[in-house]
Amino acid sequence: MSDDLLYQIALTQIPLIGPVQAKILLQHCNAEEIFHAKKSFLEKIEGIGPARAAKVTGFKDFSKAEQEIEFINKYGIKPLFITDDEYPKRLLNCYDSPTLLYYRGTGDLNAEKMLAVIGTRNHSDYAKQVTEKLIKELAEENVTIVSGLAYGIDGLAHKAALKNNLSTIGVLAHGLDKLYPQEHTSLAKDMIKKGGGLLTEYASNTKPDKHNFPTRNR
Repeated sequence: MSDDLLYQIALTQIPLIGPVQAKILLQHCNAEEIFHAKKSFLEKIEGIGPARAAKVTGFKDFSKAEQEIEFINKYGIKPLFITDDEYPKRLLNCYDSPTLLYYRGTGDLNAEKMLAVIGTRNHSDYAKQVTEKLIKELAEENVTIVSGLAYGIDGLAHKAALKNNLSTIGVLAHGLDKLYPQEHTSLAKDMIKKGGGLLTEYASNTKPDKHNFPTRNR
C-alpha cells in the first residue's frame, strides 16, 4: 500500500470534512497535498471556510489510518478512492459520493448491467415471489444484483441471484470487520466465493448504527 492510501483514509477522518467537502478539496489538490496545504489557502476555497480549514491543518493523528491499512492488508480488502478507475462510476452521480470505499470480493462494480433491489424486512409472500421471479428472469442477461444483505427482501435477492448464477454485491452499513445480521454470514461468504462481494464506505470498527442505513442506500 502506498503513502497515498494513508492520506486518503485520513481524509475521511477529519472532523467537519464529509464526502461533499472532500470532493471540493480534491478539485484543488490530491489527498496528501490537502494535509500539507496552508490554512490561508484552504479557508478561501468555497464550501470550506476557516472552521473546516482549521480542522484540516490541525489534523495530526494518523494512527487510526495506519490501523486501517493493517486491517486492509490482513484481510485482503481493496480500498477504492473516489478518483480510482475501479471506483463505482454510478456513485459519482451522487452529490455526496463516498470519498473512499472498502471492497472484499471480485464482482465488477462497474458491470454494464446492475440492478439494485431494496425492500422491506417484513415482506409478504407475494413480495417474495415477485423478487425471486424477477431475478430468475434476469439470469440470461448476466445482471449483477446489488442489495443490502439485510433481513427480508435484501437477503432474498442475494440468495436468488446465487441460485441463478448471478454475481451479487452486498452494500453494508458498517465496517468489514463484522457482518450484520450475523445470520447472513454464510450467505456473505457464498457471495464472495461465487464472484460477488461486500462493499462499504465505513472503516473497520464502525457499528451498524441506524443513521448509517439511509446513507448506505444511496
